[in-house]
Amino acid sequence: MTARWQLWAPRAGRVELVIAVDGRDERRAAEPAGDGVWTCAPPPVGADYAISVDDGPLRPDPRSPWQPHGVHGRSRWRDDAPVDDGFCARPLASALIYELHVGTFSAAGTFDGVAERLDHLVALGVSHVELMPVAAFPGRHGWGYDGVALFAPHEPYGGPAGLRRLVAACHRRGLAVILDVVHNHLGPDGNYLGELGPYFTDHYRTPWGAAINLDGAGSDHVRRFLCDSACHWLRDHGIDGLRLDAVHALHDRSARPFLEQLADEVAALEAGLGRPLVLIAESDLNDPRLVRGRDAGGFGLHAQWSDDFHHAIHAALTGERAGYYADFGALGDIAAALTGGYVYDGRASRYRGQRHGRPLGELGGERLLGYAQTHDQVGNRARGERLGHLVSPGLLRAAAALVFVAPFVPMLFQGEEWAAASPFLYFTDHESPELAEAVRRGRRREFAAHGWDPDRIPDPQDPDTFRRSRLDWSEREREPHRGVLAWYTALAALRRAEPALRDGRRDLVEVAVDELERWIRVGRGGVTLVANLAPAPRRLPRPPGAPRLHFPDGPDIAGDVMTMPAEGVCIWVAA
Repeated sequence: MTARWQLWAPRAGRVELVIAVDGRDERRAAEPAGDGVWTCAPPPVGADYAISVDDGPLRPDPRSPWQPHGVHGRSRWRDDAPVDDGFCARPLASALIYELHVGTFSAAGTFDGVAERLDHLVALGVSHVELMPVAAFPGRHGWGYDGVALFAPHEPYGGPAGLRRLVAACHRRGLAVILDVVHNHLGPDGNYLGELGPYFTDHYRTPWGAAINLDGAGSDHVRRFLCDSACHWLRDHGIDGLRLDAVHALHDRSARPFLEQLADEVAALEAGLGRPLVLIAESDLNDPRLVRGRDAGGFGLHAQWSDDFHHAIHAALTGERAGYYADFGALGDIAAALTGGYVYDGRASRYRGQRHGRPLGELGGERLLGYAQTHDQVGNRARGERLGHLVSPGLLRAAAALVFVAPFVPMLFQGEEWAAASPFLYFTDHESPELAEAVRRGRRREFAAHGWDPDRIPDPQDPDTFRRSRLDWSEREREPHRGVLAWYTALAALRRAEPALRDGRRDLVEVAVDELERWIRVGRGGVTLVANLAPAPRRLPRPPGAPRLHFPDGPDIAGDVMTMPAEGVCIWVAA
């Protein structure tokens, strides 16, 4: 239970808590505790309150655990005991992660709506549910990367009670929960931290606005704020791990980087709670120091997203070469990712105009997440097309098979497993007309620069843009969606059944490709994947062993030769 309320506000001369009591405001003066920290007794549980600095306007508490009135409104005090339900997450090496957006995953668009669909995820073979950011943000719906209340679950989703119910429901079904958190910036609407102290810095910029102050004067308290937020989600809501958004935008020249501090504090929390906790980074640096142990000079994170693997698959299957896809397209890039982890491990990048990355070294594939679709790679397209909108059913199955046979931790994006027809678009619900218009114009300007007609770019503020992004769960019962779901379910079952597919040793991965004939073969122990990516049949040697697992358009076999159908894939399992 919280003994004292506190706030770091070094720019303040006076701080008061303004607590609603019986229809009137009661002001409680906070006392200076040194180094810009103010403290006093906390509000009563369930009371609405705000902070007042130097008799200025009322503001929400930056550490508010509950924002029932939105990001500009008063906070509400909760003092929950840590979650202790005895659940222990499955190790990442054997995991299947499922990324979802709470607002579009169900018709309800809430934490409870997600809980109602958990049986589907269990049947699919999912072990970890990864939630896109849920820290309170302005408006009713959005992606969540403009959050401003880093301790408070978004109220339209169900608030703190709803999140705790969802975590409990997941744990009862054996599902761990990973939460996407954003430490590299805050959203522009409802962000009042700059009024209190140097939470931000002018020394760096991010693509989304002012950078968080991680290495300047006052940064000890900023780090404390972020670490406390991270541990709050893990401890007080029972979350099992965090996905750290865009850590390459955490500008930090400290001798002990923020990520290392966070890893240390989460490790200490893990020991205290007696259950495993994981930290997964998103980074485009291709730097293995992120996931190397602290005793070996790394930051000690458990895994990271691997965009190189995604880009290699996407470019090879779609033929797209715009933007960063200019660096990919050859089947050899898929092979390089499968055996090396990164494709760009010091190679010259045409897109960047310089060498990029460094080798993964001795680290296993379980340090990387492998995927063919994510919210970023779908939603940051002009019209939010999924891979299933861009390639044939056969190539879609091939992409899925490559993800499950790779030596990485597989991750799926909501609806991918049945080739959902709904797009995943970029949508917002900004309450500020000026901000809404700026986002609308920025989105159109971005894609107009790549040749798109601005009038064809969906308006992020249009409620229909959000509605179109919702999953249609009835599709699962119809073809071709039902067949795709069966394929994904079979792939997940195969990975669970075959130990070789859960072994992250990259030196045991055997890959052969033919760029001209457009086929790829991947061997993992007794499992062999063969994919013909060409638009015409191909005659290939039949891998030894039986039985085989394949979708209905499997190969014709004559002795030791098989004829693979156009854009076909099959998986052989040795007896």
